[in-house]
Amino acid sequence: MCGFAGLWDSSGGDFTDTLLSMGKAIAHRGPDSGDLWCDTEIGFGLAHQRLAVVDLTPAGAQPMATPDGRYIIAFNGEIYNHLTIRAEIEASQGPHNWRGTSDTETLLIAVATFGLVPTVNKLVGMFAFAIWDRQNRALSLVRDRFGEKPLYYGRQSGKFVFGSELKSIEAIPDLELEVDHDALSLYFRHNYIPAPYSIYKGIAKLEPGCMLTLQASNAKPVHLCYWSAVKKAEQQMTQPFQGSLDDATDAVESKLCEAIQGQMIADVPVGAFLSGGIDSSTVVALMQNVTSTKVNSFSIGFEDKQLNEAQHAKIVAASLNTEHTELYLSNTDIEQLVQTLPALTDEPFADSSLLPTHAVSKLARKSVTVSLSGDGGDELFGGYTRFLTAAKVMDLRKRSTTVGSVSAAVIANSPLMKNSASGTPVWRLNALQNSGAGFQSSMLIHLLSQESDALAYRELLSFWRNPDTPVLNPTTPITYFHDEARWLNNEHTQEAIKMMDVQTYLPDDILTKVDRAAMNVSLETRVPMLDHRFAELVWSLPSEYRTHTNKSTPKRILRTIAAQYVPLEQLDRPKMGFGVPLEKWLRGPLRLWAESLIEPAAIKQQGILDESIVTATWQNVLSGQPRATELMWSILMFQHWLQHSPVGIRSSGR
Repeated sequence: MCGFAGLWDSSGGDFTDTLLSMGKAIAHRGPDSGDLWCDTEIGFGLAHQRLAVVDLTPAGAQPMATPDGRYIIAFNGEIYNHLTIRAEIEASQGPHNWRGTSDTETLLIAVATFGLVPTVNKLVGMFAFAIWDRQNRALSLVRDRFGEKPLYYGRQSGKFVFGSELKSIEAIPDLELEVDHDALSLYFRHNYIPAPYSIYKGIAKLEPGCMLTLQASNAKPVHLCYWSAVKKAEQQMTQPFQGSLDDATDAVESKLCEAIQGQMIADVPVGAFLSGGIDSSTVVALMQNVTSTKVNSFSIGFEDKQLNEAQHAKIVAASLNTEHTELYLSNTDIEQLVQTLPALTDEPFADSSLLPTHAVSKLARKSVTVSLSGDGGDELFGGYTRFLTAAKVMDLRKRSTTVGSVSAAVIANSPLMKNSASGTPVWRLNALQNSGAGFQSSMLIHLLSQESDALAYRELLSFWRNPDTPVLNPTTPITYFHDEARWLNNEHTQEAIKMMDVQTYLPDDILTKVDRAAMNVSLETRVPMLDHRFAELVWSLPSEYRTHTNKSTPKRILRTIAAQYVPLEQLDRPKMGFGVPLEKWLRGPLRLWAESLIEPAAIKQQGILDESIVTATWQNVLSGQPRATELMWSILMFQHWLQHSPVGIRSSGR
């Protein structure tokens, strides 16, 4: 696991100092060593920061060049099947004089041997990398299938720039970065900024499963999607798994064990996050089952019993006989953690579970360099309760042609719509069931009137909705939700809904959160359930085996596997998630911090947010309106980011 950055300026020149600054800005991703490679004739260079995990010797240092000097690579991630690929290379080309045992070298020589696209299709792992072809003067950027590893790119001040985090791009002198108000509108809708957007104009995120190639620094990049979750799932569903539920459970356990064994390989200590839920319990149980030593497990707790999963994790750890470490967060811990958030995320990010994720990462890093997690289980096995609600809404849309044709004007002018909490996701209000008849009926009409199921799902998930967003002059940019090809073609509505989360919420929220929280403390995280071979097996299973319905047990296959190792009562408890007591914090230890960020005169001077909406939302928080808390958190996270960003520093004259 590492970080890299680079730039290409066709006017040429020596960018050594700039590359050093770009690398230094992301040194937390790779504190073990840093180096760069620069071609001053053509004005191209790479910077790399290394976190040594496989092959700890200098033989694994980057940027790394092929023996003939044609290809140079800067790589972030892990290739779990790299030894198999080495064997393929030698079977094709004969014995190779390997300089070391790193997966970086395997990847580099594979590209030289098989070509870029064939090599990427062979990879099992998580990765983002930049590879420079000196012969053809071509740059290729590649990102893994699910988006576990980040990669930003764009054109600024005549330069093509890229990096693992925006911090590396911000380190380039004389860039006039500007906030993208379209992206900001998306942020307030989703609590994160979805790919391909970033908070800055002219800077994009490379989408999961994609690569781009550039042959001149001022040319238009050529994009290629080498793997599509939707297309792969549709393909798997046309070739369904043949066997009983017991057969499917055995197959899932076997394939997950295979992924876990591959991801436990490292030349440094390995552990796991353990919340006590089904997903993390399954992963840790199988880790413990395939090793003869105690697995190091880690959890974070809160004093609020309704949100505290540490007590359950402790029971699971005792059942599995792991080497377990837990930490309970105090108010002081919380205040300190909040101050670190802008440094973690690069751009506004309002998933409050980033706080405990960062805390558990810091805890784990004291003992291990690599930690496995249970992420991906909800998206693959239907773990979120909102999937049930969304499926009901979509099924109703199919039957409601009359209501579904209600005009947008009628809906927009409905007093019920205007007076509803303008943004709290319906699924957080128990999905049209406990939110009151007025809000329920108006929101339902709104959902039925959407042009597509994907846009209806977007509205169901939205925190703030235009035109009620706090952003001045909001817009509605095109996203995955507008692309019909992203909506899975399947008779089971819930499968399509889960697939939309795989393409949006999973990479842009969950995986972003885990990557930034962990890499900030130089901890590598690995996600066995996102081994693409495992996901493809799961997608081939009959929907009833892995879909949450009112009549079936959520995640029953994973539950059956975990129940072999974990007390059944721990698996039968309600899903908690990695929540935090935001309302108590904002009205308690974080109140002064919050009020310092939303002073009305300062908000007005910034000219980005509507100070009247900001003030009204804060008053709703203080008066105890629960819907206001998450809305306020998104405002605070933007203001906190802006205060520490180059844009905010420049505008304040600091």
